[in-house]
Amino acid sequence: MKNVVKLISLFFLVSLSINLSWGQSGINAFLKPSDTLNVPRRNAVIIVEGIVFAAGVIEFNQPFSNQCWDSDFDFINDNRGYMQMDKASHVFSSYHISRFSAEGLQWAGVSKKNQLIYGGGMGFVLLTTIELINGYKCESGASYGDIVANAVGSSLYISQELLWKEQRIVPKFSFHSSDFMCVDARAMKSQIMDDYNGQTYWMSGNLHSFFKSSKILPKWFNVALGYGVENFYVKQEGGSVLNSYRQLYFSLDVDLTRIKTNSHVLKTLFSVFNTIKVPAPTLEISQFGDVKGYFIYF
Repeated sequence: MKNVVKLISLFFLVSLSINLSWGQSGINAFLKPSDTLNVPRRNAVIIVEGIVFAAGVIEFNQPFSNQCWDSDFDFINDNRGYMQMDKASHVFSSYHISRFSAEGLQWAGVSKKNQLIYGGGMGFVLLTTIELINGYKCESGASYGDIVANAVGSSLYISQELLWKEQRIVPKFSFHSSDFMCVDARAMKSQIMDDYNGQTYWMSGNLHSFFKSSKILPKWFNVALGYGVENFYVKQEGGSVLNSYRQLYFSLDVDLTRIKTNSHVLKTLFSVFNTIKVPAPTLEISQFGDVKGYFIYF
């Protein structure tokens, strides 16, 4: 989980750096997607994605560290571990890496077909490359489940583009500081990465895209289904471990990319932050059947 959060954060920073590195007068024109192939833009996208790819592989596998490496390649089955929260994170990360890559090529005027071929599979290629390298680590291995989750994430993006030519269902993420982690601003980064109790992964669906004739539903209005866990690896006094359990969430959401604006700066920012579930009223159902409501759930 820590690795994929770092990776998706890296893509956030690359996207935001484009916004912040230009003066206000020219940034709108710069961020406007090209109608035809713009070779300098395409080359820039390829270079940036290549750098991110190399940085991701090096950072997450740290070949120059003191890690133990094995000459034998091993697969592992960790599908029952982490209550599948790590698999949800792989779907989320693979989807958005693919989306950002394809949108970068769209900005460069690359054809839709090539956007999907070279951009749409980027999440799967990058995360699976890292996973396969893990197969040579001592006391570790390449996870079947993680590779499948990577494929699901990229396929979710590509299939919607092929079927609907738009993204109607978007994986999202939200986080709240749980009772089981120290509330310390300096430790917040570690909490977001490590505290599964505070993480929720969502599938956010846009209702208007399924009911286009409706004059009632706002185009940006979404409903979201979330998944989370509680008491994950939490020890009580005396060392006993609390029983972990799963939770489903039903909530409202906003598709930021469907908010109408002529500003390409805002469109870019909306695209980047459409990875995050908007806090909203939420209904929680635990695996034991307990129901709880939240006026605002993060």
